[in-house]
Amino acid sequence: MRIRLRRRRPAQPVASDRSGLAIDYWETHGEELLTAGLGAIARRLPALVAAALRLAWQANRRDTAVAVGGNLAAGVFTAFGLVATSSVLTSLFAMGPTPDRVRAALPSLLLVAVATGLRGALLTASGWAQARLKPQVERLVETRLLELTTRVELTAFDDPEFHNAVRRARDTGVPDTATVVETTVTVITGMVGVLAPAAALALMHPVLMPLLLVTAVPAGWAAMRSARLRYQAFYRLSAARRRKYMLSDMMAERQPAAEVRAFTLRDFLLGQYGKVADLEQSVQLEVARDQAAAKASGDLLTGAATVAVYAALAVLLSTGVIPLAVAGAAVLAVRTGQASLTGLVQAMNRLYESGLYFGDYLDFCRMAEARVQPPGLAAPPASFRTLTAEKVTFTYPGADGPALSQVSVTVKRGEVVALVGENGSGKTTLAKLLAGLYLPDSGAIRWDDTDIADMDGDALRRLISVIAQDHTRWPLTVRENIVMGSEPDDELMMEAAAAAGADKVVADLSQGYDSLLDRRFRGGHDLSGGQWQRVAVARGFYRDAALVIFDEPTSALDARAEHALFERIRRHADGRTIILISHRLASVRYADRIYVLERGKVVEQGPHAELMRRGGLYADLYALQASAYKGEAS
Repeated sequence: MRIRLRRRRPAQPVASDRSGLAIDYWETHGEELLTAGLGAIARRLPALVAAALRLAWQANRRDTAVAVGGNLAAGVFTAFGLVATSSVLTSLFAMGPTPDRVRAALPSLLLVAVATGLRGALLTASGWAQARLKPQVERLVETRLLELTTRVELTAFDDPEFHNAVRRARDTGVPDTATVVETTVTVITGMVGVLAPAAALALMHPVLMPLLLVTAVPAGWAAMRSARLRYQAFYRLSAARRRKYMLSDMMAERQPAAEVRAFTLRDFLLGQYGKVADLEQSVQLEVARDQAAAKASGDLLTGAATVAVYAALAVLLSTGVIPLAVAGAAVLAVRTGQASLTGLVQAMNRLYESGLYFGDYLDFCRMAEARVQPPGLAAPPASFRTLTAEKVTFTYPGADGPALSQVSVTVKRGEVVALVGENGSGKTTLAKLLAGLYLPDSGAIRWDDTDIADMDGDALRRLISVIAQDHTRWPLTVRENIVMGSEPDDELMMEAAAAAGADKVVADLSQGYDSLLDRRFRGGHDLSGGQWQRVAVARGFYRDAALVIFDEPTSALDARAEHALFERIRRHADGRTIILISHRLASVRYADRIYVLERGKVVEQGPHAELMRRGGLYADLYALQASAYKGEAS
């Protein structure tokens, strides 16, 4: 029988491009890049330059001062050298014997040499300082981002807006922040490179300065046009490139390799890859053609403008407005300014583009800082007599309804308390609230009489150990996976590993506790789901925690291993408070108290025997599982 699946339509329309993939978070500024003109770029520049210089100053004051000051001083010597060149030419073109003219030009030649040497030294020093600034700025902004992402409240990661802001800031904001600083210095250099020849021309004769713009504008237009074509290509291909990278990963990564072979997907995937690659290639060739045409047009217009400038100089010479020496120096100044203006326009385009993503980084920092717990909260007590949730309600960001509604539970020190219920009943959410990972929308979680909302969150979580169902498989050694940044103690680590059954996993590894658990690295090992689960439980046992929460700690274990692990958990709970979440009710029957959740509410509570006598939801679920086991046995 052929099964027919109906394709569901999305509840809301999704923007897409010609590749058919939804426009993603990094394309936020595509339209701005396509439509911004030179005026919009120039208006945004002052704020970008100021923000970039503040960031560079924070990263390293000395390097910032050398990078910016060196370029400014180099511009002064550029102008001085051009004026001195005019004096050299005046001396050389004067009347009289050649040796006398050369001797008369020597002082000016010496000034030109000194100005050129100092300019070169200053540019070298500023270039070295600029190269030093980039890694320092990258480290500063990335460290700041990671400090915020590890401090914000956990619910922030359940908010799609925050999640996209993180990705924009990390993937484009952080690298483009360093680019903004680097390009800011380049823009300053370009401005100095334009202003210095302009000032030199003005000193030679005021009528000469407009000649600089006449020759430089066409080249600037060509640079702007080329940048627009590049942006258009990026915008047209961004989704297609994502699809190409996705297909490339499918064919080159370890995880899908088995299914690629099992379903003989090689030809299909290569065909899909080829379609996207054809689109990318055709767009790139089209852009290369258009950029070449723009450059040719710019060169043609620049040539025409240069002819016009030379004609204007000829008129000025023939009418005696300027002498021949000044005209020669003016040609040199115009050529120098023309190259600088072209570079300036290109740098302004880069700065504007990078500045948009730099703005994303700044926006994320402001958003994250508003979601960080304020400093100065009280330190939590080392332990508690009673942990209580009082009429707690909690709703995930963007959810249609609450995940928990008016939930109350009580956990006494040293107890083993189980949370059970069907999928989506709110067990894991309640455990995260009890661990202080989430704060309730209403109600309170209290350690004795103190609301955890009034406690320092990091200090509180150091007293709690949480082993999540979807625990992270850290690409670290076994030792590091168990200790997880706590004070290392080999004896305690081996006790925790033995209590979790992870010692048997370690016994089969070549380097023991120093074995790397990641096959992507040389000498690394890969563990099964059950083996990883034992390592994760050992992590929970190692931590000296007043409260230990196990969320489905045996989901990847067979029945024998599951029974043995629960026995170890009960023995290891001596003096600790254990909260246990499990779908396998036979494993929680020995808990001191069981809370049964349904649709975000506590519907039953009590020990196993009492819940079975009531014949409610717990008894129904237990009987259902028991009958399934009996059916398998028969």
